[in-house]
Amino acid sequence: MQYGSFPTYRPRRMRDGELARTMIRETGLSADDFIYPLFVKPGTGCRDEIPSMPGVYQVSLDMLMAEVNELLDLGVHYVLLFGIPASKDEVGSSAWDEHGVVQEACRIIRAEAPSMYIICDVCMCEYTSHGHCGKLDEDGYVNNDATLELLSNEAVSMARAGAHMIAPSDMMDGRVGAIRAALDEAGFERIPILSYSTKYASAFYGPFRDAADSSPSFGDRRAYQMDPANAQEGVREAFYDIAEGADMVMVKPALSYLDVLRRVKSETGFPTVAYNVSGEYSMVKAAAAQGWIDEKRVVLELLLSMKRAGADMIITYHAKEAARWLSE
Repeated sequence: MQYGSFPTYRPRRMRDGELARTMIRETGLSADDFIYPLFVKPGTGCRDEIPSMPGVYQVSLDMLMAEVNELLDLGVHYVLLFGIPASKDEVGSSAWDEHGVVQEACRIIRAEAPSMYIICDVCMCEYTSHGHCGKLDEDGYVNNDATLELLSNEAVSMARAGAHMIAPSDMMDGRVGAIRAALDEAGFERIPILSYSTKYASAFYGPFRDAADSSPSFGDRRAYQMDPANAQEGVREAFYDIAEGADMVMVKPALSYLDVLRRVKSETGFPTVAYNVSGEYSMVKAAAAQGWIDEKRVVLELLLSMKRAGADMIITYHAKEAARWLSE
């Protein structure tokens, strides 16, 4: 492609004033792009701030609608639900309890805020006593195929409770196909799946484990989450999940994997979500608290970079403040 040269061509002409810049802006950002993670817990009167994630809370069911209504008032219409259960066991059976905290949250939101779109995270780590994402064998290794049934039970339970979309985050091989089959058999063929297709074993998840009380009691998750060195494998993982029935795919984390995000979007052509994870959020908050950065400009620039790299939607803990800033 050939362009004119200076002095005939002066790119700065179209940077002279906000209205000129707006005319040629290639990427937009709005509240419609955001999915906000919500952490629900048992009890009453609870709105507990997560120490490593200032401004993010674990809320009890009686406090849930205050969060939901605030989001709706800001123009954010998508939530991703995570549950902190009342009890845990070796197989995470509370994950598919008909009256589990996420299931009850779905019913409340459906009844009181029908315009809010509910996405339910499906994994075992919040519900198992050992904190790993599936059923363990006698050697402490997560048994992939045995875990598929547990994930399917969880997904169907959440669909029955009113989830609009199911989002498996466990990284077990074959889980999208197993969940799709289970949903269809239970009569939920209209429920889409947002797959955490390209999820890396990242150091950026630390604060989330405080938020969801999901730290593994031993070892780590590198045997099932992806090696950060592998980009091509990340694209393959997205294709595998699409073949199994995923309706949307995801790259997690976002900021250190924008190259992978671009490739997944470009090569699959599928709706693609970026997860702006807890560690990314907390770093910005910590720097802003010290006065080292302009928080508003940094947050909006980071989110814009994810859209520019190919994200159709962004899961972000910044959703409330970003939506507020964008409306100013």
